[in-house]
Amino acid sequence: MRSDKVNRITKTVLAFLFWMLVWELCALKVGKELILPDPFAVFRTLGELVTTGKFWLSTLTTILRIIAGYLLGIILGILFSVLTCTFKTADALISPLIRIIRATPVASFIILALLWMGKNYVPLFMSLLMVLPIVWGNITEAYRNTDERLIEMGRAYSFSRMKMFLYIYVPSVLPGLKAACMTSVGLAWKSGIAAEVLSQPKFAMGSQLYYSKIYLETASLFAWTEVVIILSFLIEKIFKYGFEKLFARIMK
Repeated sequence: MRSDKVNRITKTVLAFLFWMLVWELCALKVGKELILPDPFAVFRTLGELVTTGKFWLSTLTTILRIIAGYLLGIILGILFSVLTCTFKTADALISPLIRIIRATPVASFIILALLWMGKNYVPLFMSLLMVLPIVWGNITEAYRNTDERLIEMGRAYSFSRMKMFLYIYVPSVLPGLKAACMTSVGLAWKSGIAAEVLSQPKFAMGSQLYYSKIYLETASLFAWTEVVIILSFLIEKIFKYGFEKLFARIMK
């Protein structure tokens, strides 16, 4: 096990060094830092950024906004799916709404959200909007595919509605909810950053990406992009680990 871990780390480091070399060679070939800065210039810029208060304020604000939208999306997705699975009228009203959300381009929603609310809330709203359909769809599908034999067993033993819900439907939908929570983290992050780029809140990573582009600070643009990628990786890992532990405990 330890040998396998060492091998994985070694391969990761070698792959990283390989792509850094490719990047350096491409930068030398282009020969213009405005178009493609070399890795050392980007890392140096990143080092300068992390010493500023604006960097940490923008980063923390972005993380809080997107995570808030992500969690609200999960809560609303669960609520909408419960209503959909319980009431036919709710199903008739909610299902078309979810299909519209899925079919509408993200950029259209961002522009509309800028008309409806303050720009500080647009990233939160977009993260919520991207997560909600995934959670709703997974739970609703799992509910509808609940094993008929389990349902018949519950009826044979005269289970109340609450017992049917707790002991038959909840265990059936938990795997779908788990999958939705784990797969939608990355989507929430990307859509939130995209919303920040277009809405430009005062303190936001997306805003910093936009300003770097406007002022032709390519090294800064690359540095902020690196931060976005690193945080995306870390947040996905943290949430997936947390959900693995949470659902393992619930499903015992």
